[in-house]
Amino acid sequence: MPATGHSPAPPPPCPALICLTCGDPAGIGPEVVLGAWSRTTAHTRARLRVVARAELLRDVLRAVRSLPRLAVERVAEDDPRPSTAETVVVVEPNNAEEAVPGGRISAAGGRAAVGALETAFRLVHGAFRRGALVTGPLHKEALHAAGHDVPGHTEWLARACGLPDAAASMMLWLPPTTDGLAHGPLGVVHVTLHESLATAIERLSTPGIVAAGERLASLLVALLGRRPRIGVAALNPHGGEGGLFGDEETRIIAPAVAALRAAGIEAAGPFPADTLFLRAARGGFDGIVAQYHDQGHIPVKLLGMYRAVNITLGLPLVRTSVAHGTAFDIVGRGAADSTSMEAAIDAAVRLVEAGWSGAD
Repeated sequence: MPATGHSPAPPPPCPALICLTCGDPAGIGPEVVLGAWSRTTAHTRARLRVVARAELLRDVLRAVRSLPRLAVERVAEDDPRPSTAETVVVVEPNNAEEAVPGGRISAAGGRAAVGALETAFRLVHGAFRRGALVTGPLHKEALHAAGHDVPGHTEWLARACGLPDAAASMMLWLPPTTDGLAHGPLGVVHVTLHESLATAIERLSTPGIVAAGERLASLLVALLGRRPRIGVAALNPHGGEGGLFGDEETRIIAPAVAALRAAGIEAAGPFPADTLFLRAARGGFDGIVAQYHDQGHIPVKLLGMYRAVNITLGLPLVRTSVAHGTAFDIVGRGAADSTSMEAAIDAAVRLVEAGWSGAD
């Protein structure tokens, strides 16, 4: 056949690989993963995989009658088949043999959580911008009982990427609501992570605030498709009251706001946190830079705990997670809400489609 002079069309890109983990399998992680699996629309845009013991998922489906009736199929790590809402496609981690007692803290739960995380991280890390990790809730005590000296997913992933804990920032994302209430979209990044309040204040720095603000701006561009408006929270009550309640606002935070603006980011502040979140909830800001864990977590969870998504910034991969805990007290009762897991899957797919990674 004669040459036409045209190069063959490139093959279509392989659908993104989205690996879901249950977190600590003794908690509600398996229930929210199974509930979200049947409801997410992501199957048409990506290949979903659950990294867990297949028999664990079958046990949960048998025990929790409110969950949809799903088939569970174990596949090899390199199996290319698409995922569907009717069949949970499972890749088992290397330590899948150990059963975990449900509804309580145990070293077995901590080992299972880390084993699944190791496998999922390896698969996603090898996909380079065509994969994402979506994680269920961990329990810190179970991790420590299993011999893992990490506060949570964020720090574990930073170390797995060969980076210090401080390289990663934690962001909470509230997707827009459809009920007419002005509770999103809103992204909140945290300058400091899982540490005591005293340690967080000691670690607060202008470069750290600038780095968190830049990461937040990059992610919001990917999620919103436009330049975001960012408010920076003060540390002290009333923004320090001109130095009467502390000088961190003028000494550390205001210079960071100036640096963000000089970099072309629409940032303002520092603003007292008690009014800043109210302004943002009413649409005044797309994103907030919070100075420590609870300053950002409490208002976001009040605004929409079960639709909030935890997104890790600063790492060379996409990782999203639910924003709630293991809830051992409601395991097996059919009371677990999968909304946050569904939102985490959606955010992960959107970020992969936008070509974003946490290091951007």
